Amino acid sequence: MHTTTGTTNAGTHWSRSGTTGTTPVVLIHGLGLSMATWDRHVPALAEKHDVLRYDLLGHGQSGPQPADLSLTTFGAQLVDLLTELAIDQAHLVGFSLGGMINRRVAIDHPDRVASLCILNSPHARGAEAQRLVEQRAIDSAAGGPAATIDATLERWFTPGFRHANSAVVDWVREVVLANDLHQYAAARWVLANGVTELIEPDPALTHPTLVMTCENDSGSTPVMSETICAEIRNSHLDIVADLQHLGLLEDPDRFTRSILDFLATA
Repeated sequence: MHTTTGTTNAGTHWSRSGTTGTTPVVLIHGLGLSMATWDRHVPALAEKHDVLRYDLLGHGQSGPQPADLSLTTFGAQLVDLLTELAIDQAHLVGFSLGGMINRRVAIDHPDRVASLCILNSPHARGAEAQRLVEQRAIDSAAGGPAATIDATLERWFTPGFRHANSAVVDWVREVVLANDLHQYAAARWVLANGVTELIEPDPALTHPTLVMTCENDSGSTPVMSETICAEIRNSHLDIVADLQHLGLLEDPDRFTRSILDFLATA
């Protein structure tokens, strides 16, 4: 598999693999992680697709965030990346915060989006759930990623996986803890509050869309995914049994298959 890497003029670090001459598939990772989140998905995706992944602002090897970080800022980073790489249109696959970013781009730049895969991404929360997620953002601002990492990993992985796959869990812990305190807190605040921008957009999104989450994802629940689907006319819902937020890493093959099946029809 041929892979090229680079950094844009604005400081976005990216990697591109796979089949040229096809509409690119862009993989957008979640809060506190990096584009390495997709390591086990890229080989199968790249057999038939041109796969582009990148590090979000303030994450991985990309440059720092601006002081006024917002969901729009993250969206602009992606659009700038597409423009610099001369990509007119792409399939956008976003996990968690990434699934908010791809929706923001689809709202602001609908012509740049061929389709959407929205994976384990939050939507309208009840008042208590919103209070909890905002409190986690406040805790992160006070103590950095370490302040909430143990509780975070318990929400992200099932108990059996944490016990049997400690290397994967430890890798996620290390990546999250490597984040700058202030930049992690700012991104977490976007995750907490950015969903309000995405509820019932007007005009409504009409792109072909796959919405996935896991049965026991407490932060991106099946009900949230059902609501996202209800707001996007041309959408398909896929709920993965048993797993929690990072089902993407617990069972990468399951997610890759669903993405490939969707792309074959999108």
